[in-house]
Amino acid sequence: MTPVLEIDGLDKRFGGIVVADGIDLTLNPGRVVGLIGPNGAGKTSLFNLISGVFPSDAGTIRLDGQRLDGLAMHRRASLGLARTWQNLRLFPSLSVLDNLMVGPRRYLGDRFLRLALDPAGVRSQEAGTRRRAEEVLERTRLSGVAATPAADLTFGQQKLVGVARALMNDARCLLLDEPMAGVEGQAYEIMQQVVREVAEGGVAVCVVEHNVAFIRDLCDEGVFMFAGKVLARGPVADLIADPRLTELYFGT
Repeated sequence: MTPVLEIDGLDKRFGGIVVADGIDLTLNPGRVVGLIGPNGAGKTSLFNLISGVFPSDAGTIRLDGQRLDGLAMHRRASLGLARTWQNLRLFPSLSVLDNLMVGPRRYLGDRFLRLALDPAGVRSQEAGTRRRAEEVLERTRLSGVAATPAADLTFGQQKLVGVARALMNDARCLLLDEPMAGVEGQAYEIMQQVVREVAEGGVAVCVVEHNVAFIRDLCDEGVFMFAGKVLARGPVADLIADPRLTELYFGT
């Protein structure tokens, strides 16, 4: 199996604080990998390094064989990398549908010359984007609130909108940063089903989540991080049954 994402020897330090220490990680198509570990382990920092929020000090990141390290965030997104955020970053006054409309990798209308010289082409692309957004809303069970401002949704629905917007990228690799924080009830079940469906479509999915039950039930394997290092990788049930890892996660 050819990996979608390959990370080799990734390092990052902020002064004396180490957030990534020689991290090696591969993500394969159709597989869901869960990152677990205590607060401060470096899980979200790893997502920030992969997506380009800040540059790495050493190591390489490859998406489908192409190096991402050194590229700006928008370039990484255009190559097929998508992520969600802990703090959602939705446009609260825009409708759910409009929040998704900003998600595709490329949009012709943001180029003045293209807009001026080919308005028909831009309108055609926008119509296609709208159809795609409607499909994603149906997939994430949000069609009923498509016209609702994001600010008026429940928190669980807002989390689903964040995932739906990431899906508009048609990404090869999807990074989900604490998608279940504050989510319960129907939204919890929908989130699990949506992530499974995305992986079954051949996408490599990586999830950072403190809800261990969610990780155990959803992920094909887990990666345990501590102090910027990958300490163990394997079945989630084995990781959470390891007394050494449990002590690092929960303390004595």
